[in-house]
Amino acid sequence: MSTYVRENARNKFLVAGALCAATALGVTGLTAGTAAAAAHAAPAAASAPSKIRADYNGDGYVDLAVGVPSATVGGQAKAGYVNVVWGGASGLGKHGSTTVSQATAGVPGTAEAGDKFGHAVDSNDMNGDGYSDLVVGAPGEATTAGTAAGTVAVVWGSASGFKGGFTAANGDIDSARYGSVLTTGDFDKDGDKDIAFNSHFDESDSVMTRPGPFTTGSPSELSRVTGWHFAGPTALTSGDFDADGGDDLAISYDGMEISGTTVQSRASGEWKESWYTPDSTDTALATGDFDGDGSADLAIGNMRTNPEAEGTYCEDILGGAISVIYGKKGGTLGDGGASCTAQSNPNVGGTAEAGDNFGAHLAVGNLDRDGIDELIVGADTEAVGTAKNAGTYWVLASSGTGADFSGPAFSQNSAGVAGTAEADDRFGAAVATGDYNGDSYPDVAVGAPGEDAAKGGVWYAATPKDGPKPAVTSVTPGKLGLAGARAYGAVLGR
Repeated sequence: MSTYVRENARNKFLVAGALCAATALGVTGLTAGTAAAAAHAAPAAASAPSKIRADYNGDGYVDLAVGVPSATVGGQAKAGYVNVVWGGASGLGKHGSTTVSQATAGVPGTAEAGDKFGHAVDSNDMNGDGYSDLVVGAPGEATTAGTAAGTVAVVWGSASGFKGGFTAANGDIDSARYGSVLTTGDFDKDGDKDIAFNSHFDESDSVMTRPGPFTTGSPSELSRVTGWHFAGPTALTSGDFDADGGDDLAISYDGMEISGTTVQSRASGEWKESWYTPDSTDTALATGDFDGDGSADLAIGNMRTNPEAEGTYCEDILGGAISVIYGKKGGTLGDGGASCTAQSNPNVGGTAEAGDNFGAHLAVGNLDRDGIDELIVGADTEAVGTAKNAGTYWVLASSGTGADFSGPAFSQNSAGVAGTAEADDRFGAAVATGDYNGDSYPDVAVGAPGEDAAKGGVWYAATPKDGPKPAVTSVTPGKLGLAGARAYGAVLGR
């Protein structure tokens, strides 16, 4: 793809933002009454599963899973739940939602104070029936091994919604905190999806995998990927970085004296490191094809590199930076070079300031359907005017391998975006993408857990096919008729 075509794709977002300001689009939303009624409506069932990731009821629309680990369930503070906002022709917020917790029939465990069910959430078809399933971490769960041993559960999707669940892993020692971070993929190339998650013991932390299949009586032996003394994982993502047909595992880790990002592969049957960057503190990871060459690239967000390290990917790190490590056809991760993007880059909205945490939250989607992925970036501690920690998100695109990313910034003070930027809203604390309205163009969801005195909310930004960008609307616990919500929007599943 030529630079001219790529620049046109990028300019589409800039023009859309300008048109939004020029037309002063109105804000739409549900009333609390209509949302509460919709929340109890049964989701539309498809005649056959759609096999779309994060489509839990198979109706052809991507749904949004919102982890609310601080929610009160049955009077139990911070027991936590996952609220799934159903996608539909009108996008998010107008088709109701459903809530899944350990008090839901068939879901393993019991809702107890401090379980933090929903602390981490992922989506995948874990049993091969064509419906996406929820994979949920509850790091505060008490087991027979002790308190805060943690658990990882799978909740089954179906044509009529969620139907029971499966315990994938229970913490085997006190304070193991299983499920603080997790991701899914087929790491052993056997056709079954696997789960990767954290494990803590004394002064050490590890990343473990629980292989599929996830059926009664299936082997539950865990595989250790890697570990550290006085350090632990901060982010996980999967992707086929060596193009061998199986997923590899990217891990960012941080501790008292060590930090970095490593990519681990089971291409030879055993876990081996295939790529790494040391001496950088990284808080977000995302996989995409950012140059359109058909190979997987790795985005590393809020990279803060040790300035004394040799071969640093990002030297301009004021306020945080994003490094993209490119794959190459016929090669592996890093063979295509790397790029670094910060708010100080030309054509990136905003100004680089200390404490912005630019890139602390990442998501990927081919929003304009040109075959090249865009990078959705959240910075929830970004100041907007005098409002500290108001938060901002960006839609960034690259003009080719190794090129910097560029694109506009959006806050609650942007034209066409619902609400007003206020201190501690933390808009951009989580970001996700999916075709929530079924028009074949991926849309964007942005969490703001500090909104409305920390009750929180999610903002839905539909991607336009043509013309001006539609208004960015809010989906809040009040509009959905949710009880016990706290910091809604801090965790968004993918």
